[in-house]
Amino acid sequence: MFEFAWPWFALLLPLPLLARRLLPPRQAEVTETSRGMDLLHPSAGRLTEAFTLLAPGWGLPSGLHHAVLALLWLGLIGALMRPQWLDAHEDVVSPGYDLMLAIDASRSMEALDFTVEGRRVNRMAVVKGVVGRFIEQRRGDRVGLIVFGDGAYLQAPLTVDSGAVRAMLDEIVPRMAGDATAIGDAVGLAVKKLRDRPEGSRVLVLVTDGENTAGSMPPIEAARLATQYGIRIYTVGVGSKGKVPVPDASGRITYEDMQIDERLLADMAAQTGGAAYLATDSQALEAIYRRIDALEKTETETRTTLVPSPLYRWPLGLGLVALMALGWLLARRGGRAFG
Repeated sequence: MFEFAWPWFALLLPLPLLARRLLPPRQAEVTETSRGMDLLHPSAGRLTEAFTLLAPGWGLPSGLHHAVLALLWLGLIGALMRPQWLDAHEDVVSPGYDLMLAIDASRSMEALDFTVEGRRVNRMAVVKGVVGRFIEQRRGDRVGLIVFGDGAYLQAPLTVDSGAVRAMLDEIVPRMAGDATAIGDAVGLAVKKLRDRPEGSRVLVLVTDGENTAGSMPPIEAARLATQYGIRIYTVGVGSKGKVPVPDASGRITYEDMQIDERLLADMAAQTGGAAYLATDSQALEAIYRRIDALEKTETETRTTLVPSPLYRWPLGLGLVALMALGWLLARRGGRAFG
């Protein structure tokens, strides 16, 4: 699309005509000021002839003279009006969510109560597989990662580099943050990292397989703090309750009694406007993350940006050509006059 950036400079186009109409003729001024004066010169005749040839019109044919001057003026004004060509470019803008994932890395995540393709795997392996695919689908979202056990630790800050977060997730192993489960501290750390993000986009997904057994902040107090900052919490309880197989230090399988505090997870989610889920097998965990993905979809919008390409060089070049033509015609006429 073509347009002039400064079209109001077109008001200058009639300026030479107005000047010619309004200003007194130059010849009249010369006659008035030189009245009663005689010029003494040894070659007065030749001098008079030369100045006659170079008088207004400069001895050029009237039509050619005015055409070249008009072309020069049009070129200068055209360049001042800044002609440009606008190219349309479409940008897809994704506001995105600020999504913090808090993963339980306590000892209980070693429990072998999940089955994948007929073989037993521990809770952490299933969580890493499902959460990893969830991270890969968060196009346009900023994703962060917290690991918690005896305490809570930031593994990856909020970033749009989902590949880096996925790599950090793959490095998590059970007991790397201690044997206990500090749910309140994990939520508190997530609030600290999310509170300065834009309102309406702050989301925490908390994955745990047990009860709050460590930390300095009670989970309900942490949930109240999350509510204060407009952070929605989705809690995911992983694993089954009761006697579950757990490998000991020597690799021998023993059965231990484990519990998930479903009431606590449900209260935290309800208080912040989120939702609570319980996954007892890998298929249920996949379904839960599909539901969370559907709830927290990234919104996109398309914006059209017009990028200008300047074209002033064309009218400016036309004006320069006219100026050179005028100079050539004057030089040619002057050579004849004085030759």
